[in-house]
Order: sequence, then structure tokens, then C-alpha cells
Amino acid sequence: MRKHTLAALFVVVLAVAALGVWWGPSLMDRDTEVTAPPAAAVSPSPEAAKPRRAPAPRAAVATKEKTTIAPDVVPMLPATQAELHARLEPVLNRGTRMEVAAEGFRDAEQFATIAHAARNTGVPFVVLKQRVLEKDQTLAQAIRESKPGLDAEHEVTRAGNAARFDIAVITG
Repeated sequence: MRKHTLAALFVVVLAVAALGVWWGPSLMDRDTEVTAPPAAAVSPSPEAAKPRRAPAPRAAVATKEKTTIAPDVVPMLPATQAELHARLEPVLNRGTRMEVAAEGFRDAEQFATIAHAARNTGVPFVVLKQRVLEKDQTLAQAIRESKPGLDAEHEVTRAGNAARFDIAVITG
């Protein structure tokens, strides 16, 4: 009986490992890109050895640890825009009244960023909204307070990118 138990345990461990290999790639964060090392890494050319200048940063406005893209880069839309509500409806919980959810935000980008951050992190939208608008916290601080184990800065960047994409789709 002992051999049969060990054999069954071995089969279960192999099955779990096989499922991990099979499902693992689909469970990974799809926002990260995997890039192969360049082929020229074996024998760098003299031009490749020269230090390159970093690309110029995008126009940004920094206030109280908040960094937002300047208005000339992302069009300013009101948070009450109907097209934005239609675009964010699947992001927020079912049954959310979009007019109420959009109240208090200065623009569509702030509204969409917090909506995407709530969806990505699992922190309720109303909690993030209350902390950012009423407690005057940054979105990263609000996420960190709810989920200390998350990389809040990465989540803010991810949500901001999704919000800018939504606005770009709306403005054409």
C-alpha cells in the first residue's frame, strides 16, 4: 500500500508541475515585454560602445508627487463625456452609475486612471476615489495604503497608460 501511495503522490506532483508549465505563461502580466538580447552583443561595434543620450522626457507637470502628462500631449476632456462613460463602463463594476462615478474629477484622464487602477489592483473604485479626491493623496499612496504588497508606481503607470489610450481612442 505504501508504494501505491507514493506513486499516486508522484503522479499528482507531476500533474501540478505540468499544469504550471501549461498555464504559467497565460497567468503572467501581459504588460511586460520579453525582448531577446541583440545579436550585436557578441562583438560590439565602435559606434555601439559610445554612450547614448537618453531620450528627452515627455512634457509633464509635477505637483505634490503627482506627475501628469501636459495638456498639449493628451487632450483635456471632461470626466462627464458620454463616450468616456461608454468606454469605462466595462472597467467599473456592473451597475455603476457613471454620472455619480465621474463626479469630482478634474478631467477624463484622472477619472479613467483611477478606474483602471481600481480594476487592475482589486481596490474598490470608491476607496481610491475618496482617498485621491477627499484625502488629497496621490494614487500611488492610495494604492499602497490598501495593498502594501503591490508596486504602486507600476500600477499607476499602467493605469495612466490605459487611460491615455482610452482618451486617444475617443478623440480619434
